[in-house]
Amino acid sequence: MTAIWSVDKEAFLQNAIQVKNDNSIMAVVKNNAYHYGLAFAVTSFLKAGIHTFSTTSLKEAIKVRELAPNATIFLMNAVYDFEKVRKYQIQMTLPSLAYYYKYKNDLSGIKVHLEYENLLHRSGFKTLEEIKEVIEDHLANTNEDKMIISGVWTHFGYADEFDVPEYGVEREAWINVVNALLKEGYQFDFIHAQNSASYYREGQILLPQHTHARVGIALYGSRPYSRLDTQIIKQSLTVKGNVIQVREVNVGDYCGYSFAFEATRDHTRLAVVDIGYGDGILKSRAKHDALINGKRYPIRALMMSHMFVEVDDEVDAQDEVILYNNDIRIDEYTFKGVGANSEQLSAMNHDSLIKEYR
Repeated sequence: MTAIWSVDKEAFLQNAIQVKNDNSIMAVVKNNAYHYGLAFAVTSFLKAGIHTFSTTSLKEAIKVRELAPNATIFLMNAVYDFEKVRKYQIQMTLPSLAYYYKYKNDLSGIKVHLEYENLLHRSGFKTLEEIKEVIEDHLANTNEDKMIISGVWTHFGYADEFDVPEYGVEREAWINVVNALLKEGYQFDFIHAQNSASYYREGQILLPQHTHARVGIALYGSRPYSRLDTQIIKQSLTVKGNVIQVREVNVGDYCGYSFAFEATRDHTRLAVVDIGYGDGILKSRAKHDALINGKRYPIRALMMSHMFVEVDDEVDAQDEVILYNNDIRIDEYTFKGVGANSEQLSAMNHDSLIKEYR
């Protein structure tokens, strides 16, 4: 028996349709589509009516182009292999004044989106004045092969925070930038800022003047914040192992490496399960429970290829042990402090787990 990573293809598709909600969505497919598989995710999103994609990797952007010849593909990281960007018709971020002045001739023919730094401070122009400086310099450039300013964008770093004012601050700052640029008469094919949290905080409605919401984790079945009902976003992923045997231990017995668990009563039943941190189960996830035969049982110890789950007489060898599915969701444990939705997904070892689409 081997632990399994499994996706319900129809459930994944229907969730994507529900997330899209007849809006223009830019699907984030970075890091191998949150490890769901780039080919699977892009194909599914196309079926859902999504034809615009973003990633942080030029290599992935090229793969998306091969999967979706007519799609719009936006690269969120600045790169320097301009020939490939042109060849595969990738649109890319313009991250700073220094980058623009150094590479504006190399960017000829490439569609760029001017990035506003905002509160995240990860990348982008610091002020409206810097953005306008680039636009004005670009307009004054008489080179017929110059780059093409196609869009403007930012990222909201605090949209999933409700007890602090930062989301309101970054949202207002960005709206002011957009309005000022449009008032000046500048036009853009793409204006995008909303991540999953912002998109749902706005009621699955695009911000004013925006062309797209740039959505990631919600498309992969996880809520960006706990106030959302589980029926709004549905998880198609199941991660499960198997009970390979059940052991009995008594008071004072230690189980697992380095005294991981001490039995406090005689005849304690422990299920030995064939999944562990080597398969991508986070240690913080193992502080909680697993689902066996529809009932939750506490995980007691985590090892590289195994874990101990304390069970009762209703559990036997060969029973399935669910770590994640729509009833015991990734986002549930995110909100319990295990790690971000994307962190739990990224941890999965697709070389050791059986990977299946059903």
